[in-house]
Amino acid sequence: MKKRSCLLWFLVLILPLSLQAQKKWSLEECIRYAWENNLTIKQQELGVAQSENTHFQSKMAFAPSVSARVSENVNWGQSVDLSTLTILNHVRSTNTGVGIYADMDLFTGFQKLNTVKQEQSRLKIAIEEVQKLRNEISIEITRSYLNVLLAGEILEATRQSRESVTEQCSRTRKLVEAGSQPLSALLEIESQLATEELQVVEAQNNQRTFYLNLKQLLDLPVEEDFEIIEPGLGDLQEMEPISVEDLYYTSLGLPQIKKTEYNLEQRRHELAIAQGGRYPRLSLSFGYSSFFSDANKKKDKDPDPEENGTGSIDDLFGNSSAGFWDQMKKNNNPSIGLSMTIPLFSRWQVNTNVKNARLGLEMAELEMKNAQHMLMKEVQQAANDATSTWLRIQATERSVTAMEESFRYVQQKFDIGMLNGTDYIVSKTNLFKAQSNYIQAKYEHVFKLKILDFYKGIPITL
Repeated sequence: MKKRSCLLWFLVLILPLSLQAQKKWSLEECIRYAWENNLTIKQQELGVAQSENTHFQSKMAFAPSVSARVSENVNWGQSVDLSTLTILNHVRSTNTGVGIYADMDLFTGFQKLNTVKQEQSRLKIAIEEVQKLRNEISIEITRSYLNVLLAGEILEATRQSRESVTEQCSRTRKLVEAGSQPLSALLEIESQLATEELQVVEAQNNQRTFYLNLKQLLDLPVEEDFEIIEPGLGDLQEMEPISVEDLYYTSLGLPQIKKTEYNLEQRRHELAIAQGGRYPRLSLSFGYSSFFSDANKKKDKDPDPEENGTGSIDDLFGNSSAGFWDQMKKNNNPSIGLSMTIPLFSRWQVNTNVKNARLGLEMAELEMKNAQHMLMKEVQQAANDATSTWLRIQATERSVTAMEESFRYVQQKFDIGMLNGTDYIVSKTNLFKAQSNYIQAKYEHVFKLKILDFYKGIPITL
């Protein structure tokens, strides 16, 4: 009973691990995993967080700056009693001062407002950079995923071809033993069987290589078990005509285009900031301070008032012998100030900044136009590639049909001894080549269709 209980607990602990190891990944899961774990994407996301902080700080520039000040001074030579503004000689005194100050800009030539808009544009650029990187990774993962599926289907085709040759080899051996076929026919078939074995090994190696490439894109450990779902592509539907112009206008919302638009927007704000340097600046300041001095108390303790050569204590300090809080209330000093700074000559710095900002704006306009031109070329190429692969599929499909019919005819003639082994091998090789070309054309067309979906703004799925 104890052994059975231990076995049950063992199965409970091991079964989830085995199920996890047997998990198969879909294309959507691969893409989502890469988005969440890719180190480059994480770096870009940290850049977005930094841009958010900078944008927030630009907004806070409108708030006043507030500071507090506390000072403690000890004097023992000649000094001034701040409470009575009298001179003290060789009296050690302590002065305590406290204050709170605030200042804010009332007008800065709209530079702060344009800085907020500029940082907002930079934040949008950072977000589009992340999305652009995600799209690029999605396309690479889709390409690699389809390569794995392609390698798997090619491997299955090589295995079926090997089985066919193996069966033919067995039939030929019987015909040779019966005297219906010469020994050379058997030797040729056995040679073809060895070639088929090599093709299977190469197909296995290709599949393993494509799996490795996909795992590296996902940053998965090499030793971790990894297997993908093999969705049935089925029969490909008739390809509809592609409007390059419609596809172009649909793809204008892609990150690489939005990024240039936001960059142009940011350059405009940068020009406004530079032009704001020509305006006068108006600022407002507030302050409240007070102080305490114990110089009078030190002097009260002096029995000889002539030691400091200033006459009587009362004449010297008056009523300054108040306590700490009394002096703080009495010595308070509130203040308010308004100042204007008018730029007259800044060594041509403002004009230089304006000129550079205008050049940057022109560069941003050219960058946006160049990105749009590149997008048009990419869309045209994508539409042409999809059309070409569709025509190739139709051609290779007809080739496979013709080769299958031809091979059946050759095999029948070979079985009754009307053809030699060489003709059979040539026909079999041509059939396998046609099948491989069709499979490759099919997956290449599927990938090109996914590229079209990408430009249409449709999520990549299988």
